[in-house]
Amino acid sequence: GTSGIGKTTIAKAIWNEIAHKFEGSCFLPNVREGSLVQLQETLLDKLLGKNLKIGNVDEGIGVITERLRHKKILLILDDVDQLEQLENLAGDDWFGDGSRVIITTKNRRLLNNREIELIYEVKKLDCNQALELFSWHAFRRSEPPKDYLKLAQRAIAFADGLPLALKILGSHLRGTDIRLWQDTLNGYEGEPYTHIERILQKSYDALDHRAKEYFLDIACFFKGEYEDYVLRIVPKIFIEEFVDKALITIEGRMILMHDLLANLGKDIVHKESPNDPGQRSRLWFYEDVIQVLMESTGTRNIKGIMVKLPKAAKITLNPECFRNMVNLKIFINHNASLCGDINYLPNVLRWIDWDGYQLQSLPPNFQGNHLVKFKMSRSHIRQLEGFK
Repeated sequence: GTSGIGKTTIAKAIWNEIAHKFEGSCFLPNVREGSLVQLQETLLDKLLGKNLKIGNVDEGIGVITERLRHKKILLILDDVDQLEQLENLAGDDWFGDGSRVIITTKNRRLLNNREIELIYEVKKLDCNQALELFSWHAFRRSEPPKDYLKLAQRAIAFADGLPLALKILGSHLRGTDIRLWQDTLNGYEGEPYTHIERILQKSYDALDHRAKEYFLDIACFFKGEYEDYVLRIVPKIFIEEFVDKALITIEGRMILMHDLLANLGKDIVHKESPNDPGQRSRLWFYEDVIQVLMESTGTRNIKGIMVKLPKAAKITLNPECFRNMVNLKIFINHNASLCGDINYLPNVLRWIDWDGYQLQSLPPNFQGNHLVKFKMSRSHIRQLEGFK
């Protein structure tokens, strides 16, 4: 089914209903965003309760088939977009008798390439279902007050039966008077976007400046992270606001954001400077990050960088790469080997998560007075001279 139609919600409901009938169960969210090795490790941890380290995908397949071939398990793979994900996470006859694998995807062709017993295409909500879902978010009840009925019917027509759009639009309008409802719905007329894009954009536009900044941070860097982790840099009042407006959800202590919303945030950042990554406020796409770090093309506009390569690799830093990033507050390195000297780090940095830092000390100018997160696992640091 299409984005925002409720595939993940249905899969979670099924998991909650039947997981107890199996020897083990595992829900893997956002499969398309994870590395196969990390996904295999998570699968084994959830089903065996053991934190096993996997060297490569083939090794992972061997461990999974050996440890789980006699175990009755429930595995849900959410948001699959590549055939290799299925082949490396849930091959034929990998699990014990009675096991079940449930897959959610936007691409029906993936399912046609496997012997899938049952394919269910999620349909849009009908008018009555849409009105009820919208009403729960707009009025905290199953139906609208009589004087809001026509406006509510108009609103659900814009949402086009998509649950995500109904939740966000209802949350956006909740607690406002009829005049504001009319003005908001009039604003959706005649714009060159699909209905869901209009609804998401207007929900973002209604945030104040600080909330917009934190929304973009979550969309670009912190989607899928634990709430306690994110609360170090995003104040709780804004987390609560985003939950209230259905822009994020918190499940299992993790902050989740729908792909459509995350893509909205990334698109907003990209439009800041379509042709020059160094002029944008946030960088996450590996090609843009490599260009800025190796060629030292960053500017004062950059507030956050996340290094996440398709495969672990080496990047040779320009010694002056951070020199002009005087407003850089977030730097996260997931899987790159960043080598070379650096002569400068901005003192406004609040968040450093730099795995495998290869130098023995930080630049002498850096004091770290604003840090709320300082993590340098497997670093070569021997001294923190001048670090306060």
